[in-house]
Amino acid sequence: MSNTVMDKPPVTVPPPGGRTLKQPRLPRWAPLGLGLLSTGVGVGAGLVFGLDSRIQWGLIAAVFFVAATYALTTAVEGERQAKDRLVTSLVWVSFLLAALPLASLIWETVARGAKVVDGYFLTHSMSGVITLQPGGGIYHALIGTMEQVGIATLMAAPVGLFTAIYLVEYGTGRLAKAVTFFVDVMTGIPSIVAGLFILSFWIIILDFGYSGFAGAMALAILMVPIVVRSTEEMLKLVPNELREASLALGVPKWRTILKVVLPTAIGGITTGVMLAVARIAGETAPILLLVFGAQSINNNPFEGAQSSLPYYVYEQWANGNEASYDRAWGAALVLIAFVMILNMVARGIARWKAPKTGR
Repeated sequence: MSNTVMDKPPVTVPPPGGRTLKQPRLPRWAPLGLGLLSTGVGVGAGLVFGLDSRIQWGLIAAVFFVAATYALTTAVEGERQAKDRLVTSLVWVSFLLAALPLASLIWETVARGAKVVDGYFLTHSMSGVITLQPGGGIYHALIGTMEQVGIATLMAAPVGLFTAIYLVEYGTGRLAKAVTFFVDVMTGIPSIVAGLFILSFWIIILDFGYSGFAGAMALAILMVPIVVRSTEEMLKLVPNELREASLALGVPKWRTILKVVLPTAIGGITTGVMLAVARIAGETAPILLLVFGAQSINNNPFEGAQSSLPYYVYEQWANGNEASYDRAWGAALVLIAFVMILNMVARGIARWKAPKTGR
């Protein structure tokens, strides 16, 4: 009798509420299928209701995707998993809504600018070119941008670096708080204000003329707070143990900063400077006020009017004809490529200087 009882299979008691331990799950292809279905619904609704804007189609598809995901997940996996998928869907939809304008901008710029960007366009200026006719190039504007950004970097990078070193290594009391406050204020200052300041001080009060150097000074004002903030954060990441070990050996503080702190943070500092350069390369408002623009090549940034890529784009677009529009799109493409190259260089430096860890 005891053997008979032992041979019986164990009785499985279901959990309270009738639920099983293994809940049903949607297949892996469900999000992709819902995305395709939502796209079809958005296109169909746009065609049926006569909506001309593709943005409206996309918004309809996004709303349908979020609602359908939540409803289907609730029916199959339960309300708890449905809330999780709802938040995930909102994150993906927000990402696509943020990425689509950027992708559209890049596509439009490449499609329109590639028609004129060639060797001739990059090596000739607008001297003697009739704006209504095709031809001309951006060589004078490219030279102006490189000189103005280079001079601004030479002025702003040391000032920003030394200010950050003071705030991190020496700054205490009211002076450090005041410097930090003004750096925060300068971070949010509109670029036109920097241009107006240099215009009133350099050109109106001191009676100097329009020049690339005047534009570079305004760009330097915009660049300083970015360099200060990025350098300050990189210096704070340096472990205090390195400083203490150097000071314990009798090394002076200035030499510790020069030989220990800065070499440790040089990768992040260089990246911050490169990102600041990329930030000011596309500034237009100060350049419109201070460099005045020129159609011919001016290699001297300290005398005479000079052009730049942002000014060239504005100038050509203001001409209001098809040939000028093409040149404006071509210059915009070159400017975007210039900024992208600077960002890639910054990321490359950051990876190259990053500490290598291994097991």
